[in-house]
Amino acid sequence: MHAFLERTGVAGRAPSRRYLWTDAYAVLALIGLYRRTSRQEHLDSALVLANRVHHELGRFRVDDSRSGWISGLSEEEGEQRPTAGGLRIGKPEPERPPGAALDERREWDRDGQYFHYLTRWMVALNRLAHATGDPTWNDWAVDLACASWPAFAAPEDRSGAPRMHWKMSTDLSRPLVPSMGHHDPIDGLATFAELRATQRALGGQRSHGALEPAWVDMFMMCDRALSWATADALGIGGLLQAAATLVRLAAAGECEPGRTLGRLLVDAARSLDAFVSSGDTGRPPAGRLAFRELGLAIGLHGIERMKATVIHSHSRFGSAHDAERLLGSVQALHEHAHVRDEIERCWLDPAAQAAAAWRHHEDINTAMLAASLVPDACTLQ
Repeated sequence: MHAFLERTGVAGRAPSRRYLWTDAYAVLALIGLYRRTSRQEHLDSALVLANRVHHELGRFRVDDSRSGWISGLSEEEGEQRPTAGGLRIGKPEPERPPGAALDERREWDRDGQYFHYLTRWMVALNRLAHATGDPTWNDWAVDLACASWPAFAAPEDRSGAPRMHWKMSTDLSRPLVPSMGHHDPIDGLATFAELRATQRALGGQRSHGALEPAWVDMFMMCDRALSWATADALGIGGLLQAAATLVRLAAAGECEPGRTLGRLLVDAARSLDAFVSSGDTGRPPAGRLAFRELGLAIGLHGIERMKATVIHSHSRFGSAHDAERLLGSVQALHEHAHVRDEIERCWLDPAAQAAAAWRHHEDINTAMLAASLVPDACTLQ
């Protein structure tokens, strides 16, 4: 993490290089180090990094004709509410201009806002609130949620179900990719539930009812979802992180588990079975993407706690039959917990890190490997 901070300009003299997803996991890794060691320098680094993200990705790019906070707030107001307009992804190219045709290949390198990146940052801010005891970080996470949801919410489909856009412009005024991300609703449901729980625990300045409209819409989308099953390692990791959050909050009485949690665990178990059967982790590292596998490893770290929580708080999960079904799904996941260690051992190997695939994504790989090695903040151990 020290090398990451220097290389990306948080510490030292290198030019600052911010990317929202990577920085979210870097903050979580630093909080994890702080929780393991009680060394204030790690928490201080997380705070410096978080503020750097807000001051760079919360503002228009230097090559944009627009300037200032993307929320449109004044300089002084923006300092008080840096996430009120969302946060840029941090891609190398400017966003696609209005009226320009979509080039799917080039769109990956163009800036804008992704909902699933914003939720990762909301989680990082929320864990900072717990680490510091300062509800301001939760306030900023709620601001981010309230700014993003109305923008990403798309017109209802033919059945009347709410939908979401996958990618929005920097100022959240127009969709850049109108299709919906497979896991965005369940990711949002779990993240917003956590924000609400932290509001109640720490207080803060934002209205407790601000998240309710988004919560209701996401619940409807999740209730109507056909399946969340996926063959993608990073996607499976995201399902596991969402499940761990909902299990923890249901046990604490902060949300009702309902059938959504049961379906989520079943789909995560099916997905993990398929991934293990594919033998992907047996292929040479040069042909694999570390950060996608490390996302799975991070999710797998939460299984043990999920199992213990369902066992010790079974009455919170509906009837005895419902609790047994949930426990069965968690145990099915637990059978593959060893994959986490295999992934970490692979990417800790200097030979694997010498491969071009690792070096090309060094920042994100580094941050996610660190977050997996000290997952305390990711799983709230």
